Amino acid sequence: MTDQALPPAHPAEETPLGDLGRRLARRRTDRGLTRAQAADRAGIAPGYLRYLEEHPGAAPAPGTLNRLATALDTTVAHLTGATADRPPGPGRAAPAPVLTELAPAECRALLGGHGVGRLAVPTVSGPVVVPVNYSVVDGAIVFRTAPDATPYQAVGCRVAFEVDRIDDAFSRGWSVLVRGHAHAVTDSAEVRRLVDRAYSPPWAGGRRDVWVRIDPLVVTGRRITA
Repeated sequence: MTDQALPPAHPAEETPLGDLGRRLARRRTDRGLTRAQAADRAGIAPGYLRYLEEHPGAAPAPGTLNRLATALDTTVAHLTGATADRPPGPGRAAPAPVLTELAPAECRALLGGHGVGRLAVPTVSGPVVVPVNYSVVDGAIVFRTAPDATPYQAVGCRVAFEVDRIDDAFSRGWSVLVRGHAHAVTDSAEVRRLVDRAYSPPWAGGRRDVWVRIDPLVVTGRRITA
């Protein structure tokens, strides 16, 4: 099959996304591109890009992967999952990096409504940093945990919470740091409100029905661009 050849049509329910397809679709969506726009940038047919996104067994030629990576502002290694188990940022710095401070409004926008962030927790043996699935509700960071889990030790303490995004392909990224007081949410009406408005349960699974709320005192952020 050539890059421009279209496979036979299949019903939507018979077109599951494979790993490459999920990465292609996610990166395209993150860049704000339609399938037609991304295909045009990569010099391939929109129908072929659809095939790559929707079929687990799709195996594009190396040249096609290179063009897709360029079109989506990323790397072939990222699209193929070669960097899935590596920490971000192993590449070199850009030739002329610029570090800028972010305004509070931009920091809040980057925090967004939900995601995965890192919580710095004081413990008896020293500070510990753990990832948590969080949501932003009425300007506060909220997450679910269990009484015997490390994130619960944030309750009653002044903590730090950080989110970031690293673009290895272009050696750029941003980070937002929130510092504030953490407390357990015990009011039943407040708990119901968080259940209704927060995005998703913790990836860690298990019974994690204790809500913790971080009320920001200081929000700062930085961005690195080339």
